[in-house]
Amino acid sequence: MNKKYWIIIFLTLAVNVVMLQWTIESFYGEEYVHVWLYTAIGTTSSLVCFLTFWQWRKQEYRK
Repeated sequence: MNKKYWIIIFLTLAVNVVMLQWTIESFYGEEYVHVWLYTAIGTTSSLVCFLTFWQWRKQEYRK
C-alpha cells in the first residue's frame, strides 16, 4: 500500500516539473493563456502531491 502512495507522489512531481517548464516557455513566447493553464495544472498537481504525502505520513506513523 505504501508503494501506491510513492508512485502517486513521484508522478505528480514529474507533472509539476513539466508544467513549470511549459509555463516558462509560454511566458517567454508571450502565450499568456497557456501560462495560466499550465500554472493551474501545476498547482493542482502540487496539491495532490501534498495531500498524498499527508495521507502516507498519517498511515505510516499510525503503526
